[in-house]
Amino acid sequence: MIVAGFILLAVGAADLVRQFAPRRWIGYLAVAVILLLLGSVSDALLPMALALVVGALWVWCMPTERPAPLGFWPAVLLAVVSVGSVVWLGARSDSGLIGAIWHLRSPFGEVPFDLAMLALGAGVFLLESSNLVVRAALDGEHTWLPADPADQAHPSVPTPTRIATASAAPVVSDTADDVDPAAEGDAGAALAARDPRSGFKGGRLIGPLERILVLILTLAAAYPILAAMLAAKGIVRFPEISRDGETGARAEYFLVGSLVSWVIALGAAFLVWWAAHS
Repeated sequence: MIVAGFILLAVGAADLVRQFAPRRWIGYLAVAVILLLLGSVSDALLPMALALVVGALWVWCMPTERPAPLGFWPAVLLAVVSVGSVVWLGARSDSGLIGAIWHLRSPFGEVPFDLAMLALGAGVFLLESSNLVVRAALDGEHTWLPADPADQAHPSVPTPTRIATASAAPVVSDTADDVDPAAEGDAGAALAARDPRSGFKGGRLIGPLERILVLILTLAAAYPILAAMLAAKGIVRFPEISRDGETGARAEYFLVGSLVSWVIALGAAFLVWWAAHS
């Protein structure tokens, strides 16, 4: 249990540093120091060292500036390691120095230190790291959008060969070198209007909030509220999806991203639930 908690905390904290810290090396150093302190007071130096190694490998395997070189597989491997450490290793009988003074009560009873670390690690992972996992999943599912007939009538307007829904890279164009700046600007606006990502500026905030709510509602067994929240998301996005036409690009983008996000949140809830009842 403590192994999964430290690993998820290290990975989630590293991704938060990459996203928000102005100087990453200071953030990485702060994360390492915090993990070292937690590992020392909880008699878990080996899990702490393993978490630092996994966090470093995660930063290399799941970059933020370009598509992941290994695709979706680092997330699958991380899930296997986390589930295996919780299911097979279980809880420790001794939590070290902090175990003697640790007392945390909740509506569900006493919360051991190892369980609190697992819940903290899962929550931190759901904030930013899950966004990278969703993006990696979408990188492997390219949405093909047909060229606008109006663009075909004007060869000077670039025609996209494909748009990768999860990539922030520029649209690939066969005739981009022949476009004057004015035409390129107009074409960019037209392509943005057809891009499933356009108009969805709050995704980086909505996704983490949604996953945290799914985690909390699942652990609280508030399944009717959870179902209503997930259904409400589909209703809110239905007008946009209904304008998708024949390609299905927006529908696929919404379904793949939402399902992967929900699976991550439900998986985190399963880990915490299993650890609490084992």
